[in-house]
Amino acid sequence: MEKTNKASQGLSDRTSDIILVVITALVLFIVAYPLYYVLVASFSDPYDVYAGKTFLLPSGFTLRGYAAVFADENIPTGYLNSIKYTVIGTIFSVVMLYITAYPMAQRDLPGRKVLSIFFVITMYFGGGLVPTYLVVKDTGLIDNMWALFLPGGVAVGNMIIVRNYFQNSIPHELIEASEIDGCSKLRTFISVVIPLSMPIMAVMVVFSMVAYWNDWFTALIYLTGSEKAPLPLVLRNVLIKSSVSASQSATISGGYAELNKVTEMIKFASIVVAAAPMLIVYPFVQKYFEKGFMAGAVKG
Repeated sequence: MEKTNKASQGLSDRTSDIILVVITALVLFIVAYPLYYVLVASFSDPYDVYAGKTFLLPSGFTLRGYAAVFADENIPTGYLNSIKYTVIGTIFSVVMLYITAYPMAQRDLPGRKVLSIFFVITMYFGGGLVPTYLVVKDTGLIDNMWALFLPGGVAVGNMIIVRNYFQNSIPHELIEASEIDGCSKLRTFISVVIPLSMPIMAVMVVFSMVAYWNDWFTALIYLTGSEKAPLPLVLRNVLIKSSVSASQSATISGGYAELNKVTEMIKFASIVVAAAPMLIVYPFVQKYFEKGFMAGAVKG
């Protein structure tokens, strides 16, 4: 009888595993296929895409979309600008998160509750675009790359996650022991807290990198001149240039239909060009991302 129950239990476990694998595979397909579809469509003829001929492999293979994107002389500059802004912005954001979250994690910090309320209020209320622009203008940051970083230097939601990590994942006794051994608070922060918080740092690095890499609106508002434009803004301009009116397309072979075809190619190619760097970087920090995000979550 016991053998029968064990066999049934084993069969049930296997069935559960199969169901979980099927559900996971289905969710993976739902999440990953749209991105894969964009990749395939970027190499396909747009008319075949709209006709539903593109599913798993490119239909009417072509590189015209990528050729049109990279034909713009501002693309290399845009890549370099995006890399520069992303690196500087990520470092700045992570430093600001650490120097705000760590003090807020100290239970003996004077005025801790008042400061917490102050930070949380900024999550729900803001001055809006015009007041922010006037502040940036009056501080002399127009057409300066620091206008991309300083107005939103501290992401309060991320700061709360980092604060929770400091409170829940780094033993307070360890910090007290280091101070008893003669370490100053700064030395404890640098030598003890930072090395133990690398997982949550990886999470914040990913969050910041993605945010700065994809940000084009801030650059559109505060920066002037194509030589300072980040890649997403350059791709936006390329797409706008390709969307010409019918009258302008009359002198081009194929007319409006041909230009519309090229425009659709550029749309798909631009998405791939903009997303590729982040997709390449993410697998290298995925394990730290998952571990750090779970450790920084609120614990009941």
